[in-house]
Amino acid sequence: MQHTDPKREKLTIIVAQIFISCLMALSMTLIFSVLPVGFGPGWFATWMQHWLTAWPVAFVFSLGIGPLAFKLAFVLMHRAG
Repeated sequence: MQHTDPKREKLTIIVAQIFISCLMALSMTLIFSVLPVGFGPGWFATWMQHWLTAWPVAFVFSLGIGPLAFKLAFVLMHRAG
């Protein structure tokens, strides 16, 4: 049986939050920049600026919201009943 390293598991969760926040910011800024204006001139630069702003915000939020979401899911799935 393989023993898991708690530090490695914590690091894996943080790396996953980096990927999740990156991809969420990427997809949300893409949707919100393309739907209103389309792919006009200067679109890519504007989108990248919005993505670079959104990603750190999404990452910080994921650090707080992620654990809360896991706790809520655990409570929901393990409630007495």
